[in-house]
Amino acid sequence: MDYVKLINCMRCGMCLPACPTYKETFLETASPRGRVALVRKLQEGELDQSERLLEYLSLCLDCQACASACPCGVNAGELVAEFTCERKGEAGLGFMENLILRKLVPHPDRLEASMAPMRVYQRSGLQKLVRRLGVLKMFPKPLERMEGLLPALPSRPLRQTIQEVTPARGTERGTVGFFLGCVMSLIFSEASRATIQLLSLLGYRVITPRDQVCCGAPNMLGGDLEGLKEAARTNVELFGGFDVDYIVTDCGGCGAELKKYGHHLDGDAAAEFSGKVRDISQILALHAGELRQLLKPLGRRVTYHDPCHIAHCQGIRQEPRQLLKLIPGLDYRELNEADACCGSAGTYNIQRPEMADKVLQRKVDNIRRTGADCLVTANPGCLIQLKKALAADAQPVRVAHITELLLESFMVK
Repeated sequence: MDYVKLINCMRCGMCLPACPTYKETFLETASPRGRVALVRKLQEGELDQSERLLEYLSLCLDCQACASACPCGVNAGELVAEFTCERKGEAGLGFMENLILRKLVPHPDRLEASMAPMRVYQRSGLQKLVRRLGVLKMFPKPLERMEGLLPALPSRPLRQTIQEVTPARGTERGTVGFFLGCVMSLIFSEASRATIQLLSLLGYRVITPRDQVCCGAPNMLGGDLEGLKEAARTNVELFGGFDVDYIVTDCGGCGAELKKYGHHLDGDAAAEFSGKVRDISQILALHAGELRQLLKPLGRRVTYHDPCHIAHCQGIRQEPRQLLKLIPGLDYRELNEADACCGSAGTYNIQRPEMADKVLQRKVDNIRRTGADCLVTANPGCLIQLKKALAADAQPVRVAHITELLLESFMVK
């Protein structure tokens, strides 16, 4: 760990109003500067590593709102993640961590096969019966919570149904590689299908390499730095075999990790890969004038939630709003604390449900106050978390990926 990053914290407190866990607890140990201080004391040998200390650090959502607020650029979330990776490097992965992060996640075929029972569970009607009878209350709480968050699954993962090359419609203006995120393919396939369609409609030839693997974000989340590097090397080599202008993703978490490959790996190839990565909103915003001519009226009240991995990690804020405001007839309503975390944060909402629910409730209250009937966002974790929260009401709010709403406007007759 770079010690300079730790001593750069001036303890000015600018991060405190931005931190979701500090806003809920007002505890210094639940603040970014408190976490930086704890890691620094560990590095300096003034504190011993203990379960209580690790508990304090694990409360971090790694939303990186603190980095956006810090005048010195200190990123408490990244420092905690680096500390976790160092600790895992010394202790090694546990059995389940190794099974998931090394044997399952890096292998798309295995990952897709692991979801097949869940599709049967939903489509057979068993899920409705299990929920009605309350059977899951007999199982461990994390399992009950995971099942409760599961949205309706597509009949097949998108990776299995799309062509590797989607031709441009009309005059071809360029070629892009599409990085298809694991969760987007497995759960939100219609959103990624819309992404490919929009790129094609704008004249891009879209290449979606079938052999691409997970971006490595779950490995980073689990403290498995070597697993992350293996994923990065595979994807860099694979996409390097195609002549593409950009590497596009519609998953905020993937985009944030892909843009760091040049940091994780040595060599020009990784830096060149990361330099080509763009969020779909960045590409679409380049063609705002054309889209304005193509989009048709949608009479909806819409608000936008900034995923942490898009707003804080990638600094993308204006492009999604610009795109939504292109849709004729759309009533756009700005969300208070739009870039505050929704509480999903990878597996945080499973591991720290109490805090995750507090953070989520603040977000839901702000969404309700807008009066919107549709919430737009662009990260699978946010989609899962907010779909569940906003469906359980007498007036449910639709939750959609930004590409779904844009394509819907395009397809209006």
